[in-house]
Amino acid sequence: MGRREIADQVAVLAAPIAARLGLEIVDVELHGAGQHQVLRVLVDRDGGVGVEECARLSEALGREMDLYDLPIGAYTLEVASPGLDRPLRKPEEFIRFSGRNVSVTTFAPVDGQRRFRGRLLGLVDGAVAVRLDDGREVRFPPAEIAQAKLVVGMEDLRADLRRS
Repeated sequence: MGRREIADQVAVLAAPIAARLGLEIVDVELHGAGQHQVLRVLVDRDGGVGVEECARLSEALGREMDLYDLPIGAYTLEVASPGLDRPLRKPEEFIRFSGRNVSVTTFAPVDGQRRFRGRLLGLVDGAVAVRLDDGREVRFPPAEIAQAKLVVGMEDLRADLRRS
């Protein structure tokens, strides 16, 4: 079983626990090898997530994982906020963060390039739409996106401060 399959299984185990705590699973990643593996679970909720919520999820998920025989070996469980430059993976995230600045990297070149920055327009006919800084609009089928994440600028920080 590969890293992605293990991470997906952990996400399935973590989702109901996170939901009970009012959290959403943003991503689950498995990094490292041997005795130095890190299982990182990124969680969020409207208004952000604090250390206490991460600790509660870590404790409950750790107990749940002890009940299953995942082929992971020794690992360190890390539960954290995705940060301001959070990754975007799910279709609902591309809708939720519409209007925000994003960075998108594709697996294969699109119009001769793989890296794009601009304003996220959301989903259009199932494709992720971005208005680039030069004014062009590009659309990416989700399966062609290697990585997408929010890009935080001063305007985003000011808006977050006004919301708090």
